[in-house]
Amino acid sequence: MAMRYKSFTWPNDPRTYTISCQRQTAVHKIPMGGFAVQDLGRTATVMRGEGEFFGPRAYESFRQLVQVFRQPGAGLLLHPLWQTGGAHFTQLYLTQEPRENYVAYAFEFCQSADGGQSASGAQAKGYYVLQEADTLWSVAQRYGLRMQALLAMNPEIANPNRVRAGQKVRIA
Repeated sequence: MAMRYKSFTWPNDPRTYTISCQRQTAVHKIPMGGFAVQDLGRTATVMRGEGEFFGPRAYESFRQLVQVFRQPGAGLLLHPLWQTGGAHFTQLYLTQEPRENYVAYAFEFCQSADGGQSASGAQAKGYYVLQEADTLWSVAQRYGLRMQALLAMNPEIANPNRVRAGQKVRIA
């Protein structure tokens, strides 16, 4: 599976990426010694990476990625090794002067606070819109559901092996 965000599919996956997850805490001193730690919750997950486009369409691929970057709102980020979810495309930049057949770039995505419900309405509350290569099994895993529960919420799905991109599935 190739990395995808909104309408853009990477022709080749980024070369490197890092995932950053943090939990905020506050430490309070207690009179007469000791301390208490308060868990303030986790912060947004951030994915940063670098990659290259190469070949005769290298610069055109980068221009298409720039167009997707300019679109407002969150979108669905699918990564071949990381969990799928809603994200904001927060940074995109060239890491060297582009050449006709080679463009090196870096990027950053920040997890969407609304779990992928973008302003464009791609996902309505309580529903998930299937993307290309999604299966009901992958949707159940993504949202922490048992397959039987997902099927019970979607009785109109006669055959769980025959779902299509664009189909709306109840997840809550």
